[in-house]
Amino acid sequence: MIGNVRRRVALGMIGSGSIVGTLGPFSHSAGAASPTAVTPGAPPRGKAGPAAMKQSAAMRRAYADGPYGQIHYLDAGTGRPLVMLHQAVMTANQFDYVFAPLIARGLRPIAIDMPGFGLSDRTPFEPAVSDYAAVVPAVLDALGISRAAVVGHHTGALVTNEVAIRYPERVSANILCGPLFISDEQRAVLIADIGGRERAFRALPHAAHMNLLAEARERYANGSISAERISDYVVQAMLAVQRGAYWYGHNAGLNYRQEEALMKITQPTLLLTNTGDMLYASALQARKMRPDFAFTELEGGGIDIVDQQPGPWSAAIADFLAAAVD
Repeated sequence: MIGNVRRRVALGMIGSGSIVGTLGPFSHSAGAASPTAVTPGAPPRGKAGPAAMKQSAAMRRAYADGPYGQIHYLDAGTGRPLVMLHQAVMTANQFDYVFAPLIARGLRPIAIDMPGFGLSDRTPFEPAVSDYAAVVPAVLDALGISRAAVVGHHTGALVTNEVAIRYPERVSANILCGPLFISDEQRAVLIADIGGRERAFRALPHAAHMNLLAEARERYANGSISAERISDYVVQAMLAVQRGAYWYGHNAGLNYRQEEALMKITQPTLLLTNTGDMLYASALQARKMRPDFAFTELEGGGIDIVDQQPGPWSAAIADFLAAAVD
Protein backbone atom coordinates (compact mmCIF):
# COMPACT_ATOMS: atom_id res chain seq x y z
CA MET A 1 0.00 0.00 0.00
CA ILE A 2 2.78 2.41 0.92
CA GLY A 3 4.53 1.64 -2.35
CA ASN A 4 1.36 2.41 -4.30
CA VAL A 5 0.96 5.72 -2.48
CA ARG A 6 4.57 6.68 -3.21
CA ARG A 7 4.07 5.83 -6.87
CA ARG A 8 0.91 7.93 -7.14
CA VAL A 9 2.62 10.85 -5.41
CA ALA A 10 5.62 10.68 -7.76
CA LEU A 11 3.46 10.47 -10.85
CA GLY A 12 1.22 13.24 -9.58
CA MET A 13 4.10 15.62 -8.93
CA ILE A 14 5.44 15.00 -12.40
CA GLY A 15 2.10 15.29 -14.14
CA SER A 16 1.11 18.45 -12.29
CA GLY A 17 4.35 20.22 -13.06
CA SER A 18 5.11 20.75 -9.36
CA ILE A 19 8.10 18.56 -9.96
CA VAL A 20 9.93 18.55 -13.18
CA GLY A 21 10.03 14.88 -13.24
CA THR A 22 12.46 12.28 -14.30
CA LEU A 23 15.64 12.38 -16.30
CA GLY A 24 14.70 10.13 -19.14
CA PRO A 25 12.07 8.11 -20.91
CA PHE A 26 11.78 4.77 -19.10
CA SER A 27 11.00 5.85 -15.57
CA HIS A 28 7.28 5.18 -15.89
CA SER A 29 6.73 1.73 -17.33
CA ALA A 30 3.07 1.97 -16.39
CA GLY A 31 0.54 4.74 -16.00
CA ALA A 32 -0.58 7.50 -18.29
CA ALA A 33 1.79 10.09 -19.64
CA SER A 34 1.04 13.66 -20.56
CA PRO A 35 0.15 14.18 -24.23
CA THR A 36 2.93 15.42 -26.45
CA ALA A 37 2.17 18.51 -28.50
CA VAL A 38 3.20 18.36 -32.13
CA THR A 39 3.87 21.80 -33.56
CA PRO A 40 4.44 23.28 -37.01
CA GLY A 41 7.87 22.36 -38.32
CA ALA A 42 7.91 19.07 -36.41
CA PRO A 43 7.91 15.73 -38.25
CA PRO A 44 4.44 14.46 -39.25
CA ARG A 45 2.58 12.46 -36.61
CA GLY A 46 3.69 8.87 -36.62
CA LYS A 47 7.09 9.78 -38.06
CA ALA A 48 10.32 10.03 -36.12
CA GLY A 49 11.83 12.45 -38.61
CA PRO A 50 13.18 12.58 -42.16
CA ALA A 51 14.88 9.33 -43.03
CA ALA A 52 17.75 11.27 -44.57
CA MET A 53 18.61 12.64 -41.13
CA LYS A 54 19.21 9.25 -39.59
CA GLN A 55 22.74 8.18 -38.78
CA SER A 56 24.76 7.70 -41.95
CA ALA A 57 28.21 6.48 -42.90
CA ALA A 58 29.51 9.92 -41.90
CA MET A 59 29.45 8.76 -38.29
CA ARG A 60 32.24 6.32 -37.48
CA ARG A 61 32.21 3.98 -34.49
CA ALA A 62 35.25 3.84 -32.23
CA TYR A 63 36.41 3.05 -28.71
CA ALA A 64 38.59 4.93 -26.25
CA ASP A 65 40.21 3.62 -23.09
CA GLY A 66 38.49 5.24 -20.14
CA PRO A 67 38.68 5.15 -16.35
CA TYR A 68 36.30 2.15 -16.12
CA GLY A 69 37.10 0.26 -19.31
CA GLN A 70 36.26 0.90 -22.94
CA ILE A 71 34.14 3.87 -23.99
CA HIS A 72 32.18 3.55 -27.20
CA TYR A 73 31.41 6.64 -29.25
CA LEU A 74 30.29 7.86 -32.68
CA ASP A 75 32.38 10.51 -34.44
CA ALA A 76 31.75 12.61 -37.55
CA GLY A 77 35.51 13.13 -37.98
CA THR A 78 35.65 16.75 -39.16
CA GLY A 79 34.27 20.12 -38.08
CA ARG A 80 34.04 21.99 -34.80
CA PRO A 81 33.88 19.30 -32.07
CA LEU A 82 30.61 18.89 -30.21
CA VAL A 83 30.47 16.20 -27.54
CA MET A 84 26.94 14.81 -27.15
CA LEU A 85 25.71 13.14 -23.93
CA HIS A 86 22.47 11.15 -23.98
CA GLN A 87 19.70 10.74 -21.44
CA ALA A 88 19.19 7.55 -19.43
CA VAL A 89 18.49 4.86 -20.41
CA MET A 90 19.36 5.53 -24.01
CA THR A 91 22.64 5.57 -25.93
CA ALA A 92 24.57 7.78 -28.33
CA ASN A 93 21.98 6.72 -30.92
CA GLN A 94 19.50 9.03 -29.24
CA PHE A 95 21.02 11.65 -31.54
CA ASP A 96 20.67 9.71 -34.82
CA TYR A 97 18.39 12.30 -36.40
CA VAL A 98 20.47 15.36 -35.54
CA PHE A 99 23.88 14.19 -36.74
CA ALA A 100 23.22 15.22 -40.35
CA PRO A 101 21.89 18.75 -39.65
CA LEU A 102 24.72 19.42 -37.19
CA ILE A 103 27.33 18.26 -39.70
CA ALA A 104 25.71 20.46 -42.35
CA ARG A 105 26.35 23.44 -40.06
CA GLY A 106 30.07 22.66 -39.79
CA LEU A 107 29.95 20.81 -36.48
CA ARG A 108 31.61 17.51 -35.60
CA PRO A 109 29.23 15.44 -33.45
CA ILE A 110 31.01 13.13 -31.03
CA ALA A 111 28.26 11.14 -29.32
CA ILE A 112 29.37 9.07 -26.35
CA ASP A 113 27.76 5.98 -24.84
CA MET A 114 28.03 6.73 -21.13
CA PRO A 115 29.36 3.90 -18.91
CA GLY A 116 26.93 1.00 -18.72
CA PHE A 117 24.88 2.24 -21.68
CA GLY A 118 25.15 1.30 -25.33
CA LEU A 119 28.46 -0.46 -25.95
CA SER A 120 30.47 1.20 -23.18
CA ASP A 121 31.70 -0.80 -20.19
CA ARG A 122 29.85 -0.19 -16.95
CA THR A 123 31.50 1.19 -13.85
CA PRO A 124 32.44 -1.47 -11.28
CA PHE A 125 30.47 0.53 -8.67
CA GLU A 126 27.28 2.56 -8.38
CA PRO A 127 28.17 5.70 -10.35
CA ALA A 128 27.52 9.34 -9.59
CA VAL A 129 27.13 12.06 -12.21
CA SER A 130 30.78 13.01 -11.63
CA ASP A 131 31.83 9.47 -12.61
CA TYR A 132 30.04 9.79 -15.94
CA ALA A 133 31.74 13.15 -16.50
CA ALA A 134 35.18 11.53 -16.26
CA VAL A 135 34.79 9.74 -19.61
CA VAL A 136 34.61 12.96 -21.64
CA PRO A 137 38.29 13.96 -21.25
CA ALA A 138 39.27 10.36 -22.08
CA VAL A 139 37.42 10.50 -25.41
CA LEU A 140 38.83 13.94 -26.23
CA ASP A 141 42.35 12.69 -25.44
CA ALA A 142 41.87 9.68 -27.72
CA LEU A 143 40.85 12.02 -30.54
CA GLY A 144 43.62 14.55 -29.89
CA ILE A 145 41.09 17.31 -29.14
CA SER A 146 42.02 19.88 -26.50
CA ARG A 147 38.63 21.62 -26.15
CA ALA A 148 35.09 20.98 -27.33
CA ALA A 149 31.56 22.23 -26.85
CA VAL A 150 29.37 19.81 -24.90
CA VAL A 151 25.62 19.22 -25.17
CA GLY A 152 23.60 17.00 -22.86
CA HIS A 153 19.94 16.01 -22.77
CA HIS A 154 18.23 15.29 -19.43
CA THR A 155 20.67 12.99 -17.57
CA GLY A 156 23.25 14.11 -20.11
CA ALA A 157 22.58 17.74 -19.17
CA LEU A 158 23.58 17.02 -15.59
CA VAL A 159 26.74 15.30 -16.79
CA THR A 160 27.44 18.28 -19.07
CA ASN A 161 27.20 20.58 -16.04
CA GLU A 162 29.69 18.43 -14.16
CA VAL A 163 32.11 18.25 -17.08
CA ALA A 164 32.04 22.05 -17.29
CA ILE A 165 33.05 22.56 -13.66
CA ARG A 166 35.44 19.62 -13.26
CA TYR A 167 37.28 20.00 -16.56
CA PRO A 168 36.80 23.68 -17.49
CA GLU A 169 39.94 23.76 -19.62
CA ARG A 170 38.44 21.08 -21.91
CA VAL A 171 35.08 22.82 -22.49
CA SER A 172 34.54 25.75 -24.85
CA ALA A 173 30.76 26.02 -24.43
CA ASN A 174 27.80 24.13 -22.94
CA ILE A 175 24.28 23.36 -24.08
CA LEU A 176 22.00 22.15 -21.28
CA CYS A 177 18.79 20.47 -22.41
CA GLY A 178 16.92 19.60 -19.22
CA PRO A 179 18.38 20.80 -15.92
CA LEU A 180 16.80 19.34 -12.79
CA PHE A 181 15.75 21.16 -9.61
CA ILE A 182 13.65 19.28 -7.03
CA SER A 183 13.07 19.48 -3.29
CA ASP A 184 14.52 16.93 -0.90
CA GLU A 185 11.04 15.52 -0.33
CA GLN A 186 10.43 15.09 -4.04
CA ARG A 187 13.90 13.60 -4.47
CA ALA A 188 13.26 10.97 -1.81
CA VAL A 189 9.90 9.99 -3.32
CA LEU A 190 11.34 9.68 -6.81
CA ILE A 191 14.40 7.71 -5.72
CA ALA A 192 12.14 5.26 -3.89
CA ASP A 193 9.63 5.01 -6.74
CA ILE A 194 11.74 5.14 -9.89
CA GLY A 195 14.85 3.64 -8.35
CA GLY A 196 12.91 0.80 -6.81
CA ARG A 197 11.19 -0.14 -10.05
CA GLU A 198 14.33 0.17 -12.17
CA ARG A 199 16.37 -1.95 -9.75
CA ALA A 200 13.64 -4.58 -9.84
CA PHE A 201 13.35 -4.56 -13.64
CA ARG A 202 13.71 -8.09 -14.99
CA ALA A 203 13.16 -9.95 -18.24
CA LEU A 204 9.69 -11.46 -18.53
CA PRO A 205 8.43 -14.41 -20.59
CA HIS A 206 7.59 -13.63 -24.21
CA ALA A 207 9.63 -10.41 -23.93
CA ALA A 208 6.74 -8.77 -22.07
CA HIS A 209 9.19 -6.40 -20.40
CA MET A 210 10.10 -5.03 -23.83
CA ASN A 211 6.43 -4.55 -24.66
CA LEU A 212 5.95 -2.56 -21.45
CA LEU A 213 8.79 -0.23 -22.41
CA ALA A 214 7.47 0.19 -25.93
CA GLU A 215 4.00 1.03 -24.61
CA ALA A 216 5.42 3.60 -22.20
CA ARG A 217 7.37 5.29 -24.98
CA GLU A 218 4.33 5.30 -27.23
CA ARG A 219 2.35 7.08 -24.52
CA TYR A 220 5.02 9.73 -24.17
CA ALA A 221 5.31 10.18 -27.94
CA ASN A 222 1.52 10.37 -28.45
CA GLY A 223 1.77 9.45 -32.13
CA SER A 224 4.74 11.68 -32.97
CA ILE A 225 7.34 8.88 -33.20
CA SER A 226 7.29 5.99 -35.66
CA ALA A 227 6.99 2.36 -34.57
CA GLU A 228 10.47 1.76 -36.02
CA ARG A 229 11.99 4.45 -33.82
CA ILE A 230 10.09 3.27 -30.74
CA SER A 231 11.69 -0.12 -31.38
CA ASP A 232 15.09 1.63 -31.49
CA TYR A 233 14.39 3.14 -28.07
CA VAL A 234 13.64 -0.28 -26.59
CA VAL A 235 16.79 -1.81 -28.10
CA GLN A 236 18.86 1.01 -26.60
CA ALA A 237 17.33 0.36 -23.17
CA MET A 238 17.98 -3.36 -23.41
CA LEU A 239 21.71 -2.73 -23.77
CA ALA A 240 21.69 -1.14 -20.32
CA VAL A 241 19.72 -4.09 -18.97
CA GLN A 242 22.26 -6.47 -20.50
CA ARG A 243 25.11 -4.63 -18.75
CA GLY A 244 23.36 -4.55 -15.38
CA ALA A 245 23.29 -0.76 -15.42
CA TYR A 246 19.63 -0.09 -16.17
CA TRP A 247 19.02 1.85 -12.96
CA TYR A 248 22.39 3.63 -12.83
CA GLY A 249 21.58 6.74 -14.85
CA HIS A 250 18.39 7.87 -13.14
CA ASN A 251 19.82 6.99 -9.74
CA ALA A 252 22.86 9.20 -10.40
CA GLY A 253 20.72 12.01 -11.78
CA LEU A 254 18.19 12.01 -8.95
CA ASN A 255 21.01 12.16 -6.41
CA TYR A 256 22.69 15.09 -8.20
CA ARG A 257 22.12 18.53 -6.71
CA GLN A 258 22.42 20.96 -9.56
CA GLU A 259 21.64 24.22 -7.77
CA GLU A 260 25.23 24.91 -6.71
CA ALA A 261 26.75 23.21 -9.74
CA LEU A 262 24.87 25.45 -12.17
CA MET A 263 26.28 28.55 -10.50
CA LYS A 264 29.86 27.29 -10.99
CA ILE A 265 29.72 27.16 -14.79
CA THR A 266 32.06 29.72 -16.37
CA GLN A 267 31.83 28.92 -20.10
CA PRO A 268 29.28 30.37 -22.55
CA THR A 269 26.14 28.30 -22.04
CA LEU A 270 22.82 27.79 -23.80
CA LEU A 271 19.72 26.58 -22.01
CA LEU A 272 17.82 24.73 -24.75
CA THR A 273 14.34 23.59 -23.78
CA ASN A 274 10.88 22.88 -25.19
CA THR A 275 7.52 23.73 -23.69
CA GLY A 276 6.29 20.12 -23.73
CA ASP A 277 9.30 18.75 -21.84
CA MET A 278 8.67 17.39 -18.34
CA LEU A 279 11.73 19.40 -17.23
CA TYR A 280 10.53 22.67 -18.77
CA ALA A 281 9.87 24.33 -15.39
CA SER A 282 13.43 23.54 -14.31
CA ALA A 283 14.74 25.20 -17.46
CA LEU A 284 12.78 28.34 -16.58
CA GLN A 285 14.21 28.23 -13.07
CA ALA A 286 17.72 27.84 -14.47
CA ARG A 287 17.11 30.90 -16.65
CA LYS A 288 16.28 32.95 -13.55
CA MET A 289 19.35 31.63 -11.73
CA ARG A 290 21.68 32.32 -14.66
CA PRO A 291 20.35 35.28 -16.68
CA ASP A 292 23.76 35.48 -18.35
CA PHE A 293 23.10 32.19 -20.16
CA ALA A 294 21.58 32.17 -23.63
CA PHE A 295 18.06 30.73 -23.72
CA THR A 296 16.14 29.04 -26.55
CA GLU A 297 12.66 27.58 -26.21
CA LEU A 298 11.06 25.31 -28.80
CA GLU A 299 7.30 25.00 -28.87
CA GLY A 300 5.68 21.71 -27.88
CA GLY A 301 7.43 18.40 -28.23
CA GLY A 302 8.30 16.18 -25.30
CA ILE A 303 11.16 14.07 -24.02
CA ASP A 304 11.79 13.03 -27.64
CA ILE A 305 12.32 16.58 -28.91
CA VAL A 306 15.58 15.54 -30.59
CA ASP A 307 13.53 13.28 -32.88
CA GLN A 308 10.40 15.41 -32.99
CA GLN A 309 12.13 18.64 -34.07
CA PRO A 310 15.64 17.69 -35.25
CA GLY A 311 16.00 20.72 -37.51
CA PRO A 312 15.09 23.45 -34.99
CA TRP A 313 16.95 21.67 -32.20
CA SER A 314 20.14 21.42 -34.27
CA ALA A 315 19.81 24.98 -35.57
CA ALA A 316 19.53 26.36 -32.03
CA ILE A 317 22.81 24.70 -31.10
CA ALA A 318 24.62 25.69 -34.30
CA ASP A 319 23.46 29.32 -34.05
CA PHE A 320 24.57 29.55 -30.43
CA LEU A 321 28.00 28.06 -31.11
CA ALA A 322 28.50 30.34 -34.11
CA ALA A 323 27.99 33.34 -31.85
CA ALA A 324 29.74 32.00 -28.73
CA VAL A 325 33.25 33.18 -27.97
CA ASP A 326 35.65 30.24 -27.97
